[in-house]
Amino acid sequence: MTRIRISHTTVYHYRNAVSLNPHRLMLRPRESRELQLLSHTLKVSPDATIAWAHDVSGNAVATASFAGQTDTLRIESTVELDLTGNPWPIFNIAASALNFPFFYSNDDRADLGALAIQQYLDPMGRLQKWARSFVRGPAPDTLELLKAISHGVSEALQYEVRESEGTQTPTESLDRGRGSCRDFAVLFVEAVRSLDMGARIVSGYLYDPQNTATGSAGSGSTHAWAEVYVPGAGWINFDPTNRSIGGFNLVPVAVARDIKQLMPVSGSYLGGADAFAGMEVEVRVS
Repeated sequence: MTRIRISHTTVYHYRNAVSLNPHRLMLRPRESRELQLLSHTLKVSPDATIAWAHDVSGNAVATASFAGQTDTLRIESTVELDLTGNPWPIFNIAASALNFPFFYSNDDRADLGALAIQQYLDPMGRLQKWARSFVRGPAPDTLELLKAISHGVSEALQYEVRESEGTQTPTESLDRGRGSCRDFAVLFVEAVRSLDMGARIVSGYLYDPQNTATGSAGSGSTHAWAEVYVPGAGWINFDPTNRSIGGFNLVPVAVARDIKQLMPVSGSYLGGADAFAGMEVEVRVS
């Protein structure tokens, strides 16, 4: 068991006082059998009314509503949790899904819905062709195939720190040969979906006390990875940025169909078009 403390601070600066519209905050980790949340505190300045809800994916979402004007917005999230994941997990995949291709039950297929459908245009089938290049033989082992695709993503892309907003399309990533962790995750998920498997994007934190993992900053960082639904085993974590499987060092905050749905902080303000002066984000994992 590993006890972890995460401090995530976001500060927005404005050149003059502005009125803040409601902000959507996704900062509370998702509890599970392998993650026990001990405490979570959320501090917002200026003072705000906080309303909690769960979205369609079961993520905890806080909506902060403000009164008055301010030239600074500060959001501090502090979490303490226990991680009990196994670095060498064993997945009890159903016999019907041990080899690819396999078929989901009617209920699973209906519930997966858009999670099993490509979200980016691929009119020439380029991404599917790339994904199928990892299918060796008539009935390859499903888990080994998924590992091969994950490794293929890390071989196709060179990691880069990219502070700009937005995510590359899968074909853009293949063309550039570079990307951030979110680009790695999107390419992997879309490749898996092109093979008719259900997958989703995960955002959260990477616990890396030795500072050896790709995508870590100091002892921790915000991070993006993927989950694939395999009958029997359920949702399996794949981190193509680090060629890892399982979630022993991953702290999930939110899951979604599309990376655009996973912004930790999102909102707007009423003021001059040039009022926004900049922002700072600091994450500490210890």
